[in-house]
Amino acid sequence: MKYMMFVCSDSEPDTDTSPNTDIEVWVTENDTKGRRLDGDALHPTSEATTVRVRHGELLLSDGPFAETKEVIIGYDILECVDLDEAIEVARAHPMARNGRLELRPIGWNG
Repeated sequence: MKYMMFVCSDSEPDTDTSPNTDIEVWVTENDTKGRRLDGDALHPTSEATTVRVRHGELLLSDGPFAETKEVIIGYDILECVDLDEAIEVARAHPMARNGRLELRPIGWNG
């Protein structure tokens, strides 16, 4: 099953001072095992454009639409057997301690 993993900042990172996994080690390990299909960092929110259409009118605004301190800063697309495996992959990601990782299955049939 494919999962989109949103990598988000967090205003309350882990205070544990033990060494964190290097992101390049995490990427290489999961690429080699075929669990990470794609991923990258996003440009800062200052370069974002929000697009909406209301009553046929195109509305554009700079930056993210949501008023929040936490923002999506990157993504990874994972291929895992199930949610449990996706959680284990996310758990080892460096941003699990310094941010938040949101997992969502890809492919909605609703």
